[in-house]
Amino acid sequence: MATYTLGIDYGTNSVRSLVVNTANGQEVGAAVVNYPGGTDGILLHSKDHNLARQSPADYLSCLERVVKVALRQARRQIGARGNKLIGIGVDTTGSTPIPVDAQNQPMCLHPEYKKNLNAYAWLWKDHTAFEEAARITEQAKKTRPHFLAKCGGVYSSEWYWSKLWHCLNVDRGLFETTHAWIELEDYIPAVLCGVSRPEDVVRGVCAAGHKAMFNRQWGGMPDAEFLASLDPRLVRLRERMPSESFSIDHQAGRLTKAWAATWGLPEGLPVAVGAFDAHLGAVGAGVKTGTLVKIIGTSTCDIMVAKNTMQVPDIPGVCGIVDGSVLPGYIGIEAGQSAVGDIFRWFVTSVCQGHDALQVKLTAEARRLKPGASGLLALDWNNGNRTILVDPQLTGLLVGMTLHTTRAEIYRALLEATAFGALTIVNRIEEYGIPIERMICCGGIAEKNELFMQIYADVLNRPMFISRSCQTCALGAAIAGALAGGAYPAIEPAIEAMTGVKRKIYRPIPAHVAIYRELFGQYKVLHDAFGAVAGHTARVGQTVRVDHPALAGLMKNLLVLKQKCAQA
Repeated sequence: MATYTLGIDYGTNSVRSLVVNTANGQEVGAAVVNYPGGTDGILLHSKDHNLARQSPADYLSCLERVVKVALRQARRQIGARGNKLIGIGVDTTGSTPIPVDAQNQPMCLHPEYKKNLNAYAWLWKDHTAFEEAARITEQAKKTRPHFLAKCGGVYSSEWYWSKLWHCLNVDRGLFETTHAWIELEDYIPAVLCGVSRPEDVVRGVCAAGHKAMFNRQWGGMPDAEFLASLDPRLVRLRERMPSESFSIDHQAGRLTKAWAATWGLPEGLPVAVGAFDAHLGAVGAGVKTGTLVKIIGTSTCDIMVAKNTMQVPDIPGVCGIVDGSVLPGYIGIEAGQSAVGDIFRWFVTSVCQGHDALQVKLTAEARRLKPGASGLLALDWNNGNRTILVDPQLTGLLVGMTLHTTRAEIYRALLEATAFGALTIVNRIEEYGIPIERMICCGGIAEKNELFMQIYADVLNRPMFISRSCQTCALGAAIAGALAGGAYPAIEPAIEAMTGVKRKIYRPIPAHVAIYRELFGQYKVLHDAFGAVAGHTARVGQTVRVDHPALAGLMKNLLVLKQKCAQA
């Protein structure tokens, strides 16, 4: 009898679910539900562009609906009954920590905190904690440099401890009332399994290792002495955390009777430990040693793995090297760009006042342009730089405009800028001895925008493969569910059986490669002038010379002025 598994994928703007045949990865039921709150599901603040929160109530209401729809579709297609489903896997954005009470309930569900955005989920793209992140980096450099070595040399405002500390600094009342902070990747499996105490939540190593400085080499989470050097009140949160974290081959628990009844499933189905969307997207794309998977969406994550028996060097600017974060038995390597699809959407909707139809039109017009013909060059930092500078206070830049510059030329320059950012990451990884033999792309942009993919093939000078599944992250979650349900003894045969790539391959065009090689040289000039900070782009123990210190600080000075004027 065929067996099936359920993958649940929490993205930035929506939640997806996928019902998959464990034997071959065939997708028999799928659904997408957008978060209803805020702007495209995100709670924003008009006076603070760094703030990005989400409603846990949206997470749960959308969860109920999205799984119902996917299961209904699966039952129509194959007549599947609940007893054919053997496991559930979950992926989410991150770091997206949620302040919860002692019963594991989000603080925003308390009436007194309903209007307090600090009581909601702090979405991965929230950059309000940039000052705390800088102070964590500074303190770790002085006393715990090995903490930073595993996360690229800089601790980010997007990550766990920065956000918790910022809450303490700006909303002490909420912080003191909050019992614990749970990552979204751990919260959803805990809800499905009925875990009612934060201390009992099974924590995934993906979030813990990449965002909270968890590492077994130093006994797990950052030690109490280090946290106390930041603020002694952070220590009590560490005391309420489990001492261990786990990869996706472990179970977070079993499905409760209530959720089983809601979906018409058997009670007690195994639920896999959660992980981040990008990391399980890499699983769904077929990641293995030598393969770099690009998960391309609102932002981009680049994921690789290496056997944990090999010595993987610390790579400056690469935001995570964590054992077991992608595959059990492998070291996960994570890099990425803070905005990709969001940049294109910003230009089409905010600048051009258009929608999807205009983006299609601009793509068609940009396709007719030759590389380099516009004279434009952009920096892809509209949401900061995640890799290799690890600086959320950097901003976008466009150079070369004239009175004859068109919208299509600007649009193409933005596409090219993200490709140059991607090449910067690839160069950094290979510079440190990690070979990249194959690149697989997944996500909506990779599926829909042929111009984007061709530009990437030309700029990176590599064939670009596309993941077979249109819902790669959800498929990766489903594979975790298959592992939890016992369909496979290990992750490798599950990936081999359940993943694949499309027939279409984007190959570099030699004439374009030559032009983009020259353009990339100019991109590096802009990159280093506006973004270089001593030590960020250098090898460990080295520094770089900043030729234009005024330019390196210009973007941050403008942001300070912007914030000052907004609050006046």
